[in-house]
Parts: sequence; structure tokens; C-alpha cells
Amino acid sequence: MDAKTRYEKRMQTVCQYIYQHLDEELTVEILSEVAHFSKHHFHRQFSEYMGINVFKFIQQLRLKRASYELVFRPEKRIVDIAMDAQFDHPESFSRAFKKTFGQSPRAFRQEPNWLNWRQECPVTDNQMEQSTQVNIVEFTETPVAAYEHRGPFGQIVASSSAFQASLKHIGITPLLKGRSFGLVYNDPKEVAPEDFRYDLAVKVTQPIIENDEGIVRKVLPGGRCAVLRHLGSRDNLDDSVRTLYGAWLPNSGEELRDAPCFFAFLNSLADVAEHELITDIYLPLI
Repeated sequence: MDAKTRYEKRMQTVCQYIYQHLDEELTVEILSEVAHFSKHHFHRQFSEYMGINVFKFIQQLRLKRASYELVFRPEKRIVDIAMDAQFDHPESFSRAFKKTFGQSPRAFRQEPNWLNWRQECPVTDNQMEQSTQVNIVEFTETPVAAYEHRGPFGQIVASSSAFQASLKHIGITPLLKGRSFGLVYNDPKEVAPEDFRYDLAVKVTQPIIENDEGIVRKVLPGGRCAVLRHLGSRDNLDDSVRTLYGAWLPNSGEELRDAPCFFAFLNSLADVAEHELITDIYLPLI
């Protein structure tokens, strides 16, 4: 392992520590010790590597997590979310949240402006080390309730929120809690925003009655698939997709089936912290 790789490993270790200890006090002394760097130089080293001050990085992660909790954990009190984000007072949390996302925590919980959130949300690099191991599996045909997102990639979160509300409204219960799918019909970087197509889906067995909520029945076809597991934040899920298409596929000798790439989300932000997310990426094969 060369010097650059060792250095990057140490930075990844400290980022991973931050992800796993957002509920705790994080000081320069603690973080520099985790990275085995001098505390006198740690600030500058982190800023140069990540492009952001370490404490700003931590606050961004905490506020981002708080935004998800406000929407996807409605039973959790705002004061508790503020405390978990390491704010001593709800007022200071509210000010920081509004400065970042343009809405107060209460307003965001009631009616989140996801378009503005996407523009303002701090997107931080996922420093978790990703696996490059690709497995070939036999995927079982799966009936799903689907919601067809058509439009900018950045509005998927808004569609996801609408999808969950629509499922509840028409009385559909997903078969497995936290198990959902995303079907990717084209590359958001290669098509106009209005032409991007993506389906949100959950596994169901019950019939889907005609409705005005945009929920339709579809079937994920069975067959051979290549699978790559992505860990942690889904902000950079595209990097793992490109690993499959660009690194694995050309050397595999496999041919792709005429079916879209899809994601299997094995858990959700309603149940786990962002660094604990698990996503399997499927490429259908002949």
C-alpha cells in the first residue's frame, strides 16, 4: 500500500467514526486520535482532504439526518431530534436548520420543500469503503406496487414522500418493512431532466384497485442478475452503478437482458442511520 492510499485510509476511518458517533461529542482531540494525526494539524488536513471544515462537516451530517427524521419518523419529537443533533436548545437547532434548508423544522415536517432541500442539502462524499464483489444470483419474479416518477432526478425524494403517503391512503401494506425497489430506466446525466424515468416500488401480494394516487401494479421479472452491494449514503449510489457497468461488465463475458437496472433497498432512513443503509444494485443478465 503506497503512502497516498494509507493517508486516504486514515481519512476514511475518521469519516466513518463521525458517521457512527453523530449522537456523541466529537472533538479535535478525539478525531485526531482516531486518524492518528497531530491535533495541531488535523483541522487543516481534514479541510484539504474533504474540502470543508470538520465541524461544518459534522453539523451538515447532523442536520441532514434531522431532516430525514422530521419526515420519516413523525413520532419523534422535534426537541429530541434537536438533542440528538447535539444542539443544547431547540431554538438554536431551529435557526441552524432554517439557515440550511430555508424552512423551520416544524414547517419542514408538515410540508417539506424537497426541491429546495435538494438544492440546499449538503451533499457529502460517502467515505465508506465500497465492495467491488459482484455476485450472480437468480432473482425471483416479484409483484410490486409502483409509483412512476417522471422528471428531474432531484425530485425523487419528493416522489418517495408522495409514494409513501399514497400507499397509506389506498390501504396498501408493503410485504416487508423497509424492503423497497427503485427501477432506473435511463441515466439522469444522459437525458433531459423532464425525460428522466424512475419507478419507486414495494413488494405486495394484494390486488391494487384503480386509484387516483398514481399507484399501479407491475412485476419485476425473474431471472439471472449481477448484484453489487452499496453501503451507506445513497447520495453517491451512481458511483457503484458505474462500477458495475464500467469495470465489471466489460470483463465478465455476460450480456445484459432487455430489462432496467434496479435497486433493492434493504432498509430505510425511517429505521437506521444513514451510514447503516444497505442497497443492492441489480443488473438483469441473459
